[in-house]
Formats: sequence, C-alpha cells, structure tokens
Amino acid sequence: MKKLILLAALAISVQAFAQDDPRPERPRGERAEKMMNLSAEEMATLQTKKMTLFLDLNASQQDQIQKINLENAKQRKAMMEARKAKREQGEKPTSEERYAMENARLDHQIAMKAKMKSILNDTQYQKWEKAHERMAMRKQGAMKKHMKERRPQ
Repeated sequence: MKKLILLAALAISVQAFAQDDPRPERPRGERAEKMMNLSAEEMATLQTKKMTLFLDLNASQQDQIQKINLENAKQRKAMMEARKAKREQGEKPTSEERYAMENARLDHQIAMKAKMKSILNDTQYQKWEKAHERMAMRKQGAMKKHMKERRPQ
C-alpha cells in the first residue's frame, strides 16, 4: 500500500513539472527596443516624471532635471544610431575606442553626479545615490550572467 501511494505521488509530481510555462516567451531587449522607438523628448519626459515620483521633486527641480535628461537622451540617441550604423557595416570598436568610450562614460557620470548634487537636497540626493548603486549592482549581475552564458563549455 505504501509503495502504491508513493508511486501515485511520484506520478503526480512528475506530471506537475511537465506542464508548459503559461508565460509567453519574451525576446531579449524588448524594453530597450520600445525605448529606442521613442524620441529623445519623450524619453526625457518619462525619465523626469519617474524621478519626480521617486524623489518628490518640486517644479524648479523638475525643470532643471528635464533639461539634463533631454540633453542626455539626445546624446544617447545619437550614440545608439552611430553604434547601430557601425554594427551594420560589421565594424567593431578597437581597444583604444573602447577605452575612450568608457572614459567618456565615466566623465559623464561624474558630471551628472555633480549636477544632481547641486539640484537635489540632501535626502533626495541620498535616495538617488542608493537607487543608482542598486541599478549598478543589478547591471553588474546581469553582465556576469550574460558572460557566463556566452562562455563555451
């Protein structure tokens, strides 16, 4: 009798694990693709509104951050287009170009940090810093996972 119950439980558990995943398969980069289709003004507006909700910004802070976000969105859009054009031509950046891009990115981050510190009050700035740290950690974890998947076995 015990063996029969054990066999039935085993069959039910195997059947439960064999079910299809009800969630549809989402292609990678779907969110990025949607964002890429937005204009720079739309991206900046959305980002500013998200920051307003998260940091409880006042009107003057919103205006200043909107300008910064618009400038950043235009720059990101231009860089995405340039990268896309190079990729379509089959060109890959050299090590010097990679170094220059990374250096420029870090300089931009330093400048952004200084701008945000001048616009936000202390509590808002601390909250913004914590959010950026969490994003960096998530991005770093995703990068490690991506590199692990690419590594040949």
